Amino acid sequence: MRDTLLLPEAFLAEMRELLGAEFDQYIKSYDEEWKPGLRVNTLKLSPESFKEVFPWKLEPVSWTENGFYYDAQERPSRHPAYYAGLYYLQEPSAMTPAAMLPVEPGDKVLDVCAAPGGKSTELAAKLKGRGLLVSNDISYSRARALLKNLELAGAANIAVVSEEPGKLAAVWPEFFDKILVDAPCSGEGMFRRDEDMVKDWRERGPEYYSPLQKEILKQSVAMLKPGGMLLYSTCTFSKKEDEDNVSFLLKECPEMELVPLKTGAVCGALDGIGLSGCMRLFPHRVKGEGHFLALLRKKEKGMGGEQNVQPFGEPEMEDAPPEQKERGRLKDRRGKSPNDSQRCSARTGAKVQDQTTDEGKRELEAFLKMCRVRWETERIFIHQENAYYLPEGLKPGLPLRFLRTGLLLGELKKGRFEPSQALAMALKAEEFGTLLDLTEEDPRVLRYLKGETISLLPEESPVKGWCLVAYRGFPLGWAKGNGMSLKNKYYPGWRWQ
Repeated sequence: MRDTLLLPEAFLAEMRELLGAEFDQYIKSYDEEWKPGLRVNTLKLSPESFKEVFPWKLEPVSWTENGFYYDAQERPSRHPAYYAGLYYLQEPSAMTPAAMLPVEPGDKVLDVCAAPGGKSTELAAKLKGRGLLVSNDISYSRARALLKNLELAGAANIAVVSEEPGKLAAVWPEFFDKILVDAPCSGEGMFRRDEDMVKDWRERGPEYYSPLQKEILKQSVAMLKPGGMLLYSTCTFSKKEDEDNVSFLLKECPEMELVPLKTGAVCGALDGIGLSGCMRLFPHRVKGEGHFLALLRKKEKGMGGEQNVQPFGEPEMEDAPPEQKERGRLKDRRGKSPNDSQRCSARTGAKVQDQTTDEGKRELEAFLKMCRVRWETERIFIHQENAYYLPEGLKPGLPLRFLRTGLLLGELKKGRFEPSQALAMALKAEEFGTLLDLTEEDPRVLRYLKGETISLLPEESPVKGWCLVAYRGFPLGWAKGNGMSLKNKYYPGWRWQ
């Protein structure tokens, strides 16, 4: 949007009051082109490796080590690397909330308003495959897009839910170590980029969103463990939706305290207006759009009065603790488990007896043996025709509307096991025995992504059975070989259009 005359007068008056002498600079920012960004998926590779493999014209985003500005002419959404889940396209200022929430491997994390998944995919990367990430969105259709983005990123330790936060709070009281509330808002920070946000503001402005945000915050506090941290963010400038809501929460929930964010962690960021310790991003000050952030902590039980809270910048992640002993039993949804003689090692999978799907379960067991993965067999769960690998700490049978509980391993149907697209994305290329690795120079990579049958070259070995198809060593999906021809098993809903 370039024409500032289309901006609502009430909004302009608000900005004049907020910015004072900087108001004219803010208005001039509407004449500038906004710069698109991508965030490297560190579940798959490091930012350094990404830059070596893809010599695109990239400029670092200063507030997150795996964020980059890119030239729009590069069209990264039309590249095999995008289909391999190597990066997520995200507006650069929207990278700050997940960067500023100090998630550690093994945490139980909740993203309350998660769709379309830009923040959840980064939270999953910070968990490094350990712990639990619950990603929720009240809209079922948006939650479906959220699920796709998490599976494309290779996130396995997830649960995707579509519920209003009050229902989550009834099931998970004081359960989560970290919670992100990137709340629905009036979107003033996106006006420069999206003219439709201005239209929405005229219909539903700060007065509409502020009470909704307060309710979401109170429900989220109820789900936070003592000692846990909550990051509240919006993409709006309204003080009513930002600092006023944080002040409300501190008053209503005296067990919560503000953890000051270091504005120096984001070059050009400002402190909160009327509430020091928050962080504000404005497009005339940072290379991005508008955002607000506040980090809060729930005091340990028994603590009262003022605490010595250290300011927070971006944390350094420590190595995850060593793997725990991985041994257990494979159970189905009804809680049945094999007897001791039917156990097998955690490395190879497990055996299950069920007369209705016995052959399919044998195929599942055989397939798991083909994967060079140390499965914790007590986390493998079978419900109807689907096999899942549950995250740590997620109990089955909860009264919520789940779209996914853990990693979908595949389907057991008609006496066969068919591995899922999600499993392909969660594996590393070296974790499956049969691999077809393609590059962008090979025309077969696009043919595969379009769903076509793949012919092997004379110098390539014949393939019998399941084969993992990869791009530059990063999985894309499955194919099934019958000699020198591979039947395409790439998920139809993800195909290159």
